[in-house]
Amino acid sequence: MAPSKAAFYSAVFPGLGQIYNKRYWKVPIVYAIIGGGIYGYIYNDDLYDRFRTAYKRRLAGFTDDEFYDLGTPNAPGADPDFSDSALESAQERYQEDRDLWLLVTIGMYALNIVDANVDSHLKQFNVDDDLSMDFKPFLDMDAITAKPVYGMALTIKF
Repeated sequence: MAPSKAAFYSAVFPGLGQIYNKRYWKVPIVYAIIGGGIYGYIYNDDLYDRFRTAYKRRLAGFTDDEFYDLGTPNAPGADPDFSDSALESAQERYQEDRDLWLLVTIGMYALNIVDANVDSHLKQFNVDDDLSMDFKPFLDMDAITAKPVYGMALTIKF
């Protein structure tokens, strides 16, 4: 399996590189992570749009936005439930959260591509059962002095 092909497939369609690598169990994880990021972006974008619209209407002098009177009706001339500064603050917060979710989603998309590439690279390594390591005592005779030489021998079989 070619790592570049797996990365390309995941770039074209998230999760396709994992299918190419025959790691089918990773596909629901990829969809859940990227789908969660998209959901977070859409949720915060919707709230940003609602607060932005209410704030712009409030600055134009209207008092009919959805955040002016929450729940029980206010008496005529009473202060709104959400002040202008509260609307502006909420709008900025949801804009920041929306932008953060966009970055998280892009990061998870890139991580999906990297995962497919690395997984394909790792499939090329030999992890056969014939790999072994042996550690034994070693005894030899010195040819010049005729004295024994003691030690330990490390044998690695590939």
